Amino acid sequence: MRRRTGLAVAGAAALVWGEWLNRRWSRALVGDAEGGDAEGGDAEGAGVSSAVVVLGYRNSRATVNVVNRWRVRAGIRSVTTPDGGHGTRVIFSGGTTGDGPTEARLMADYARSALGFDGPVLLEDRSTTTWENITNVIPLIEDVDRIKIVSQPAHALKARAYLRRQRPDLAARLVRADDYRPGEWIVVKPLLALYGLWTLRALRPGERKPGA
Repeated sequence: MRRRTGLAVAGAAALVWGEWLNRRWSRALVGDAEGGDAEGGDAEGAGVSSAVVVLGYRNSRATVNVVNRWRVRAGIRSVTTPDGGHGTRVIFSGGTTGDGPTEARLMADYARSALGFDGPVLLEDRSTTTWENITNVIPLIEDVDRIKIVSQPAHALKARAYLRRQRPDLAARLVRADDYRPGEWIVVKPLLALYGLWTLRALRPGERKPGA
């Protein structure tokens, strides 16, 4: 009985820890403006341009995989303009890791066909690493006022840190995307947290803390 109770407590603690850490990462290296609408984030103001950058994930098949489907959904819900996204450009970033279409094309097709998104879409279809994602989207985001980077929280934080290294002036325009919601992916969040700690280990300490 004690063992079962201990396992239950440990499991609950792992879920809480994974939830907390993913939430913390989602708020790191962004400005004060609300990006997503999960907690009542504001709509894009009149005359304020915005870009949502959705990063691809290892799509070697000819159909969009489950991770990229989720990232597209998170990207589309990060578009908060009252006109349904027509004031915000969505940029899908990812090259090819196989013989099929690029990750960018697969994600864009999913956004159009499955989610019915009809706002402005741009493709960055050459990148095969996160560093390249950021390098190659920079020309597509230089003229916007707000930038949202969408992925799993640890990966999005890594991408924001890379933007900070490559273009600090653009990193100052980063706002929070709607790629974290309480309870979403809760069972795997401890695993995502462990992987995130590993993948973020090379970042400078100041790039792991919440705040700009």
